[in-house]
Amino acid sequence: MKGYLKSVLINTILFIALAGLLRNSGTFYVASVGVAVIASLVLGILNTLVKPFLVLLSLPINIITLGLFSVVINGLMLQLTSLVVGEDLFNFSSFGMAMVVAIIMSICNVIIARHFETADE
Repeated sequence: MKGYLKSVLINTILFIALAGLLRNSGTFYVASVGVAVIASLVLGILNTLVKPFLVLLSLPINIITLGLFSVVINGLMLQLTSLVVGEDLFNFSSFGMAMVVAIIMSICNVIIARHFETADE
């Protein structure tokens, strides 16, 4: 449970930071900090319940693309989060932008996770 809450906190901060970074472009919108928390919780639930089935179904194409199709799955999970939370509160301008945000979030999550691993030692 502790790892899940850490993930929710990190994703919330990333949502707020990316929405602030991209606010003038209109490509990614988060209405408030509360919406970012809700979106992070929804994303965590979707990643736990839906993502394993999508990964299993897309295994052949994921093998062919050497794992690059995972970016598409992550973008799809962000789009599903947008649909569940509400597109007026949490929105991407396109699926391509959801994939870009997914890439940035994945890179940031790896960096932050490695930082916490070295801090725990």
